[in-house]
Amino acid sequence: MAVCKELRKRLPDAELFVWCDRKFGPSARTIVQGYDASVPVDFIISGKLRRYHGMSKWHLLHPSILLPNLIDLAKVAIGFVQSFVKLLRLRPDAVFVKGGYVCLPVGYAAHLLRIPLVIHDSDAHPGLTNRLLAPFAQKIGTGAPLEYYNYPKEKAQYVGIPIGDEFHPYSTQERHVLKRELGFDETRPLTVITGGGLGAARLNEAVVRARSELLEHTSVFLISGKGQYEALRTRTDAADGWRLEPFISSGMAQVLAAADVAVVRAGATTLLELAALHKPTIIVPNGMLTAGHQLKNAKVYQDSFAAIVMKEEELQQDGALARKVTDLLRAPHMLRELGENFGGFAKPHAAKDMAQMILDCLPKGRTT
Repeated sequence: MAVCKELRKRLPDAELFVWCDRKFGPSARTIVQGYDASVPVDFIISGKLRRYHGMSKWHLLHPSILLPNLIDLAKVAIGFVQSFVKLLRLRPDAVFVKGGYVCLPVGYAAHLLRIPLVIHDSDAHPGLTNRLLAPFAQKIGTGAPLEYYNYPKEKAQYVGIPIGDEFHPYSTQERHVLKRELGFDETRPLTVITGGGLGAARLNEAVVRARSELLEHTSVFLISGKGQYEALRTRTDAADGWRLEPFISSGMAQVLAAADVAVVRAGATTLLELAALHKPTIIVPNGMLTAGHQLKNAKVYQDSFAAIVMKEEELQQDGALARKVTDLLRAPHMLRELGENFGGFAKPHAAKDMAQMILDCLPKGRTT
């Protein structure tokens, strides 16, 4: 949506369409409508290739993985036909894809119809969809420096990750106000924990186990994901300094800005939002995801002492999460240094640069 905002500034009459997988539909519609209710959100059928980091390639032949992969392969074919028909009807001047699996059939259909294709790759490890679509793309923007990718240099550009302009450093006084607005005691530290839009079950479980110990030292705001919210709500009673929400559709910048410490997965966009906020952060990467891309995302920041990385298996240890958070809160010099180092990765003009790359691909004479 940060890129959409920039496109609208340059081309006020531009027609914008957002497509996603049905699984992400409710969240996507809430976010898009919060920006502009006139932008339609539609769904594309697609599937993903299930493969897990650190496991032998033979695991792909296991029935529990092979059968869903075959089914999803058929979904990709259906999604290609669906995308082709939709694009043929709309005839857009450009297609911008962010690399999720739903982008694959859309990207192939755009290439077949000779519609300019622009890619953005957020992760430090190029995703499979983007690697497959890269030969057909006119422009490729990257979230990390170009040395992390093998994209052709003549069409790749390091732009950072486009985020909203509301992600910026907030003063201590502004953060106190935000804490009060969120229902927390402004004099106590606040820890915000989120596993992304769909949540992270293992992270949520670790927070629930450590809740009592955490609340002795800090207020806690857990954003659980919609799928796990009801189960967690029934397991946790009301307590001073505790708040549980399924999803934040608007105002996420203010929620993260209010935090003294954030605990997150290693999603590339979330990490750059936190970098723009100069927020001390504990990253808990999911090591099982494809090609270990979250591990690689986390390592970029760990190597520069811009974030603390906590291994997935540490979550299973009693008290480990609470100790990691409280030890950091007790070290103000470390909080300050982490925030400053993290802020060095912020790219405040990423959305503008990405929008310009899209505009550069528009056919001459076309302005919508």
